Amino acid sequence: MILVEILSVHNLERQDKDVLLFPSFDLIVNAGEVVAIHSNLNIRDSLLKIFLGKIPTGKGEIKVLGKKLEKNKKLTAYKAGISFFEQVVYERLSVLDNLRFFHQIFNSDQSLDDVLSITQLSNLKHKAVHKLTFSEKRRVYFAKILIEDPVLLIFEEPELNVDLETKRVFLNVLEQLKGKSKSVLILTGNMESAITMSDIVYRLKDDGIHRVETRDDVVASEIGEVEQINEEEDTPLAFKFNKIPTKVNEKIVLFDPPEIDYIESNDGQSNVFIKGEAFPSTFTMNELEERLMPFGFFRCHRSYIVNLQKVREVITWTRNSYSLVLDDKPKSTIPLSKTKMAQLKEMLGLK
Repeated sequence: MILVEILSVHNLERQDKDVLLFPSFDLIVNAGEVVAIHSNLNIRDSLLKIFLGKIPTGKGEIKVLGKKLEKNKKLTAYKAGISFFEQVVYERLSVLDNLRFFHQIFNSDQSLDDVLSITQLSNLKHKAVHKLTFSEKRRVYFAKILIEDPVLLIFEEPELNVDLETKRVFLNVLEQLKGKSKSVLILTGNMESAITMSDIVYRLKDDGIHRVETRDDVVASEIGEVEQINEEEDTPLAFKFNKIPTKVNEKIVLFDPPEIDYIESNDGQSNVFIKGEAFPSTFTMNELEERLMPFGFFRCHRSYIVNLQKVREVITWTRNSYSLVLDDKPKSTIPLSKTKMAQLKEMLGLK
């Protein structure tokens, strides 16, 4: 299959005063792909301003359909559009009147009835926008960019704080866009949403851009390598798999052990915590303990496994009560049992 490159980002970096938001990175989004970038708010805000031409790309460049984005030039000139978390619409006008206005502004050939149907706004089309719920307003925003009909669609936090119906609507919108070979870039701070919505997920932070691997990605490539070797040698081959699988809806997401802050067991379910977000694990606590011990993890409590590299403090509350304070974003506090305290001291060489 021939890939058609819609969006290309090359050597893009951003520094805010003396703080490096993200180092130089490259990214490509092809036709028919939905790609998500998981990042913090400052990075998302900077990326949107760069796309809008409000701040320069520096030594890097962004191209849409091979044309380089220039400062102060409208995105519509590049057949690209942005659906912001907070969008400008006419609150006192009805949904239909808003969409008719956008239809005229963008000189669109999209069917208003089709757009209303896809976004499930048909029954609300005569209602004033200011009377809609938050989630219903978000669907109006989705309808607006569908009427605009760009080749590249950028969504800012499309699922944040919306109801289940609107989440289903958005997933259906994405399927429609993929079917039309549109390219979609999603900017979000929620990893679960990123994984659920997109085909490819990247994390962008101050140490660069990293692809989030799913089991399908990794296992397919490794199985291919194993089969190729077996064809040559006709002998069984075993390989060691160190990544920790977690499950988000129907997708298996893989994390490297050093990324993990701690693991908590609750009602028999093991949850892997990374930067304050929880991901259900497919392994039991005993299995995780065995897998992670070589990477510096410690079973500090029957319900907790902690990455010792992330421990900042050991707090003594009473003679029999201890806690570990982690150096993660929420400064998590993890219980440390009395028996494990003695074991931890021994590991650290303390008396």
